[in-house]
Amino acid sequence: MAHDAGGPTLFLSYAHSDRAKAQRLAAVIGENGYTVWWDALIEGGTRYAKSIDEALAAADAVLVLWSKASIDSDWVRDEAAQGRDRHRLVPLSLDGSLPPLGFRQYQMIDLSGWRGRADAPQLVAVRRAVAAALGEEPAPLQGPAAARFTRRQAVAGGTLAVAAIASGGAFVGWRSGIFAGTAQPRSIAVLPFRNLSGDSGQAYLSDGVTEEIRSALARNLGLMVLAGTSSNAARDKGGDAKAIAARLGVTYLLEGSVQRAGNLVRVGANLTNGATGFSEWSQQVERKLEDIFAFESEIARTVSNALSVEMATDAPAPGGTRNAQAYEAYLRGKALYNAASGEETDRAARANFEIAVAADSKFALAHAALSRALASIASNSAQASELKPLYGAAVTEAERAIALAPTMPQGQLALGYAKFAGFLDVRGARPSFDRAYQYGRGDADIVLLYALYCVRAGRFGEARDAIERALALDPLNPRTERAAGSIAFASRRYDEAIGHYRRALVLNPQMTSANAGIALALMQLGRLDQARAAAKAEKSAMFGLTALASIEHRAGNNGAAQQALDLLVAKEGDSALYQQAEVMAQWGRTDAAFALLAKAHGVGDSGLTATTTDPLLDPISKDPRFARFVRDIGFA
Repeated sequence: MAHDAGGPTLFLSYAHSDRAKAQRLAAVIGENGYTVWWDALIEGGTRYAKSIDEALAAADAVLVLWSKASIDSDWVRDEAAQGRDRHRLVPLSLDGSLPPLGFRQYQMIDLSGWRGRADAPQLVAVRRAVAAALGEEPAPLQGPAAARFTRRQAVAGGTLAVAAIASGGAFVGWRSGIFAGTAQPRSIAVLPFRNLSGDSGQAYLSDGVTEEIRSALARNLGLMVLAGTSSNAARDKGGDAKAIAARLGVTYLLEGSVQRAGNLVRVGANLTNGATGFSEWSQQVERKLEDIFAFESEIARTVSNALSVEMATDAPAPGGTRNAQAYEAYLRGKALYNAASGEETDRAARANFEIAVAADSKFALAHAALSRALASIASNSAQASELKPLYGAAVTEAERAIALAPTMPQGQLALGYAKFAGFLDVRGARPSFDRAYQYGRGDADIVLLYALYCVRAGRFGEARDAIERALALDPLNPRTERAAGSIAFASRRYDEAIGHYRRALVLNPQMTSANAGIALALMQLGRLDQARAAAKAEKSAMFGLTALASIEHRAGNNGAAQQALDLLVAKEGDSALYQQAEVMAQWGRTDAAFALLAKAHGVGDSGLTATTTDPLLDPISKDPRFARFVRDIGFA
């Protein structure tokens, strides 16, 4: 970015009660060739909000001063979000306070020990961070000079802070627990355990052991347990333990190996301090396959003790089995389900979960997994006539799981999802979703689905809090970023939605529906040429053609819009009834939109879960028929 003669402009975001500290920081930074904009420089009579928006848009970087006061400021969060979306955010902490959830997975500079000196190590770190955010080399430290002020009071709030920060003496990772005077949660990443069986077909066993140990650790809210997607992605980039821990921003790594010989399984585990690279604990044991569930809980308990974190309970994780055949079928099913390669793997996963529950009818985790597989088949590949039977079976399996293990979050989640997606029972699903979050808020997958439920139920504040937690637990998972984009879109925060969708595509360029989300958000912002290009880049015909039909109509290209709709109907048929209703609403064909919504309800189209919060239905939302329809489908 080109700078004017006054040097790069830094926008200073802070809470009003921190004004004195902000002023001192602005003065010192200004002595080093930067123009600092803050609200004190708004001229009398100038429109306040307009001046702030213009300054924020023009700034080369955004410095956010987190404190006990500013973390509760929606203004400060919004300003931080803009800095994040432009990759120009520099987060600082005035008093050692943690940033809000969603901003914590990135390093920040702790200014709690700064006493105002321009040559203090903390200010050296600030200068390096600003230079990194600007893509420049840090300028040499200058002596006192005339400070240039320009900036304000409290203003900002957002979601995920993406900070391009250089290393420096005052940097503190939020998970490290070394903020001055503040005890922080311990953090750990469980890397994929190696398969030493000499048979690649046994990988499901080592993967399953890894996942179950991670799940057992996540039960302990005194630990921050990074989700599998992010842990695996960081491991795949290579490097030693210190490099991987630094990449993930965690304090500890747990890794190991699994080797099977008949019914015996040898498991080795090693806990490494990410700061030193040295092992803090290791163990190798041999167990019968039917004893693995108990052993996974034993590892979690031992690791927690090594980290001086007390487990909430010494009892094994609920919902397991001691039946070797059931356990093995369950792990095979999970490997297939996690592959998410389409209908074939979903149906193969279902078959393995059915084998597991047949071998052990009291295996609650397998019942919950079977419920999720049935719902996934219904949602992604089933014919219209199959939807209700599949979702009905999903509810039944989830209820069996809960009867066997009431505090197991996977069962509660499965029941809530099946009721909501399959039967639009928003009120009936709520207790299950809330219990799933209560029992499983350390599990990124559970938190993610809870966030999506909350936004569809109109609980926007809870959805935002939950998705920020999911982003902290699983920052390298494109599904999490895509979900964050969907939540921002439903909340009418279109710029923020675009940022999340784009980050999802950076993590997985093949991800479906993210380009369509970008296209629709750009359409809502009136940027139709960019919206059209994004819609054409979408890999899912259902979502891409829905977006394109809406965008072309908005642009006045009715022929192109009709062509996109015709193609949508030809390719997707009744599987896209809800999307066809969205298009009709955008075209102003209200009667046709309501007819399609009614037809979608008749076949059990899960797209209807978005009805009450969908911006594409805004054109018909004031029609009296809309309120009746919402009531009829169970959202009232």
